[in-house]
Amino acid sequence: MDAHLNGGHLHRAFSGFVFNDKGELLIQKRAPQKYHNPNIWANTVCSHPQKNEKVEQATKRRLQEELGFAVDFEWVGKFIYKSTFPNGLTEYEYDNVCVAKYDGSPIVINPNEVAEIRWISRADLGKEISTNPEKFSFWLKEILRLNFIKDWK
Repeated sequence: MDAHLNGGHLHRAFSGFVFNDKGELLIQKRAPQKYHNPNIWANTVCSHPQKNEKVEQATKRRLQEELGFAVDFEWVGKFIYKSTFPNGLTEYEYDNVCVAKYDGSPIVINPNEVAEIRWISRADLGKEISTNPEKFSFWLKEILRLNFIKDWK
């Protein structure tokens, strides 16, 4: 939390994207009690690695904690972003982007982290973001803009 106060401090983060066989992305609506961006649609999983934890391992761990399944992630890139939210918190992150293929495992939502999930095509996601950008996380829109996941698997 300290990294998000007083204008934010640069810190490591990850954004994980899980795709199904149709090339659709699993997105999640953040739980209403999240400390920033509650009830906002975001990528499959995002958080911060623990000390000395590789981002691919952290992404897999966090996926298990939030959605009840684990797959192996592949790192595809990194970028830095800074965004301040209405509640005064700031995200100033060195964000690592990772992708994975869904293996069909049961999805079990952790209600403390996730309000709902859905699969969506890139075309439909782009349309929804164009129509209602306020309903999507800053980092998801930035990752799409930077084309980190242009080759959906």
